[in-house]
Amino acid sequence: MKMYTVTERLLRYVQIDTQSDPQSEAFPSTEKQHVLAQLLAAELKAMGIADAHADAYGYVYATIPANIEKQVPVICFCSHIDTAPDCSGTGVKPILHENYQGQDIILPDDPTQVLRMTEHPHLKTQIGKNIITASGTTLLGADDKAGVSIIMDLAHQLTTNPAIPHGTIKILFTPDEEVGRGTEKVDLKKLGADFAYTLDGGEPGTFEDETFSADGMTCTIHGVIAHPGAAKGKLVNALKIAAAFVDALPKETLAPEVTSGREGFVHPVRIHGLAETAQVEFIIRDFDTKALALHEAKVEAILQETVAKYPGATYSVQVVEQYRNMKEVLDQYPQVVDYAREAYTRCGLPFIKEPIRGGTDGSRLSFMGLPAPNIFTGMQSIHGKQEWVGVSDMEQAVDVLTELVQVWAERS
Repeated sequence: MKMYTVTERLLRYVQIDTQSDPQSEAFPSTEKQHVLAQLLAAELKAMGIADAHADAYGYVYATIPANIEKQVPVICFCSHIDTAPDCSGTGVKPILHENYQGQDIILPDDPTQVLRMTEHPHLKTQIGKNIITASGTTLLGADDKAGVSIIMDLAHQLTTNPAIPHGTIKILFTPDEEVGRGTEKVDLKKLGADFAYTLDGGEPGTFEDETFSADGMTCTIHGVIAHPGAAKGKLVNALKIAAAFVDALPKETLAPEVTSGREGFVHPVRIHGLAETAQVEFIIRDFDTKALALHEAKVEAILQETVAKYPGATYSVQVVEQYRNMKEVLDQYPQVVDYAREAYTRCGLPFIKEPIRGGTDGSRLSFMGLPAPNIFTGMQSIHGKQEWVGVSDMEQAVDVLTELVQVWAERS
């Protein structure tokens, strides 16, 4: 019987606050991410993985040497150590709910936080199993410490069971994924992998080889400043123009709150400034990379029309590429998906390919030369106080990775 360590690891790791900060210019964006990075490196070393280390940027690198003579591509497994800025990650108190029987789960530190099967339908698959939640005042951090724990358990399985044949396996843990900077300082030459899989997905059986393509767009509005006591006929308030501009954006289309599936969107995420100059920051998303320019042109046309109503006001627009749909790269390497499908099948799981309405480190890694689709972890209701994860779901992910390294060894 396989002895898993994933649950014990998750319960420990989520108690270490690793929340990232989108307003920080440091890297990693928060110093506290180093705490978990150093711990993971130490635990990998304790397994006998000699080169395991955390670098100055908060990345963890490690190599599990091949135990077969056959030449096999070097495979990397990657997860991020930071948690989302959306909800507090300080003082996380994980709770293991054993033998769940379908009841409502009232989180003790805030009884208004209740996990109900009607609102969390995946709970139906957990009857008789164990699940983990936080206590009601914080997120859990299964995104992506479930992924981290699964990879650490894989390392435990491979280092304690030499009968599992595999090529060289690389481990990569990244900081700051939640603020879009997870690969900014990664050293792929040092990593030395041919292909990768991120562990940052949801329900068992799901597999993601397609993400949004993404741009960031900043619209800067220049008003005309004057002393408010003598402003009549002179003042043109940039903040009011920004408000009118945002209000003029499409409400029934192109907004995340009214789109789903393969529909793209434009999403204002931050307004800041003063009466003289204000900025509206957007994220622009679509599965079709060419559509980004169309969305951006629409936003600029609305901006231009709005600003024109305020004589003396001007504007400028800046667009920055964020990431691209990894399917454009992965389609060139069908074996990366095919071998994962075989591993899922061996574990008795369906293989459900889904597009991600977002991005992962795998999006950037793929375009940096390391093709990297995404494998499930079991995490549910992420970025909020009702986040939870099923223990058996995480264990199934460990099983998939254990089979996957063997598929690569057999098929290469």
